[in-house]
Amino acid sequence: MHYLALKHLHMSCAGLSLALFVYRGLLMLRASPRLQQKWLRILPHVVDTTLLGSAIALTVTIGQYPFVNGWLTAKLGALLLYIVLGTIALKRGKTMATRRSAFIAALAVFAYIVSVAISKQALPIT
Repeated sequence: MHYLALKHLHMSCAGLSLALFVYRGLLMLRASPRLQQKWLRILPHVVDTTLLGSAIALTVTIGQYPFVNGWLTAKLGALLLYIVLGTIALKRGKTMATRRSAFIAALAVFAYIVSVAISKQALPIT
């Protein structure tokens, strides 16, 4: 697949993944039973799998890899943190305060991931 097509697929999946996470997070904060809808339990996994697949294809296409290129290592580490925080926010948090805090932290980590992707720097603010 052509680089630009992969890049656009990856960015589109990232945006859709974020939108689904925010929607699910808002439902969680409201303790809405809609959070258990079948499509809402399946679609995020499909989108995130496509996102991961496009990320792997992009790393091969551009010839830059985690543990070789610092910015990709930072992105991968942040992704793992985002996944942990997301599961705490949506499933594993024992109290609403814990879930709310994990939700906010996950959004901050997502913003960091985007900033690293744009800047190609592990510390994009400097």
